[in-house]
Amino acid sequence: MGLEFQYAEGQTPLNPEEKEGLKIKSITTQGELDEFEQLNIENAIEWTIHANLKPERILTERFVKNLHKRMYGDVWKWAGEFRKTEKNIGITWPKIGLELKTLLDDTKYWIENNSYPPEEIALRFKHRLVSIHCFPNGNGRHSRIMADIIMESVFGKEIFSWHQSNMVKADSIRKKYIKALQKADNGDIKPLIDFAKN
Repeated sequence: MGLEFQYAEGQTPLNPEEKEGLKIKSITTQGELDEFEQLNIENAIEWTIHANLKPERILTERFVKNLHKRMYGDVWKWAGEFRKTEKNIGITWPKIGLELKTLLDDTKYWIENNSYPPEEIALRFKHRLVSIHCFPNGNGRHSRIMADIIMESVFGKEIFSWHQSNMVKADSIRKKYIKALQKADNGDIKPLIDFAKN
């Protein structure tokens, strides 16, 4: 009997092939999977703190993939690789590289031209990144950490608090987060900014 995956509202289900990418075969419950992923993510965050990240290195496809691999590489074989399947969210998978390049170029432009305040740039980037949905799973947490890295390493500002939640559990905080993302989908970024700062 394999692991039964449970998905909170807004989470992307894995297809059977992606599920086969689980590296730790002793994991039998969703709770164990969440714990292993969280430990892997904490190690990745630790790396970002000590890596002395340069702004020109952050806004690259290589960095986006590398961060995802550092976050999930101990748990999933496909960590850091763009998805090759269609999902219930995100663009069609063959366009991921092109859409990501457009987002990275737009973000560089916003930074160079002070198009928006720093927190809005970071969250516009986060929102579009999660909308592209580059990876089979982990896109929400990955995009939140990318926003934090932009705040800290590009702008020299405090990272977001995100309600002190990793938003894995289906609770009222996750519902607020999903609602803020939906408003951003409709062009209103302010609720996502307010959510990230609280």
